[in-house]
Amino acid sequence: MENPSGPRPRGGLRERKKSAVRRALGSAAFRLALERGPENVTIEDITAEADVSLRTFGNYFSSKYEAICALGTDRARRIGAELLARPAHEPLWQALVSAVLAHCEDAGQAPDAEWLARLRLVLRSPGIRGEYLKVSSARQEALAEAIAVRTGTEAEQDMYPGILAGAVTAAAEVAVSRWAAADPPVPLRPLLRSALDQLATACSGKAGSGRGSSGEAGSGETGRYMTEEEFKVLVRPAILGPNGPLCEPPVRRTP
Repeated sequence: MENPSGPRPRGGLRERKKSAVRRALGSAAFRLALERGPENVTIEDITAEADVSLRTFGNYFSSKYEAICALGTDRARRIGAELLARPAHEPLWQALVSAVLAHCEDAGQAPDAEWLARLRLVLRSPGIRGEYLKVSSARQEALAEAIAVRTGTEAEQDMYPGILAGAVTAAAEVAVSRWAAADPPVPLRPLLRSALDQLATACSGKAGSGRGSSGEAGSGETGRYMTEEEFKVLVRPAILGPNGPLCEPPVRRTP
């Protein structure tokens, strides 16, 4: 789902024009895929819809499937940028939730049933599955890089940014899968919020006191986000400690 209210691309005029062309191609590809099914859309159809040349298409995408998923890929990168733009004093978990939810403002209402049925067909297309994995990877990478910057860690040395980004990405994907399969249709935003709240609850060890499937607060300390330090204390030892499934990566020492 495209969010037209998202942040405008930064940079010079040339970069803004390139972003506009990419966005036009991605929007055209996604729209045509919904109308006809991905298998019935050609690159020629996409370029005609976006009013650009075939050569221009090749400057941006290697396949029609990549173009169809471009909006999701771009949104994944914007989530990382949104996290970096959050106030420095804001707790990491709260900043993460805000960054993820900021790009689903257009999903506050339940989608049209016919539109959602078409989306399900698109997602089931064999050609889309591989591209969807790329979108997921892009989201996780963007989040990990932003988390590393906010926490002052090295993504290549410390596994913490990647672990946290992977957990958030997985929670978001569960919510999206539940949303796409819902009958009757339901809004996506509350599901995303609930999934992230349940992830925070699971990591804090308060499994019985978190938010329910509707996203409403239950009993106990449900309204408070974990701070970065609390997350490190509760989660890192279990994963990276002496008895955890992983060990700390070796620290490179300069001679």
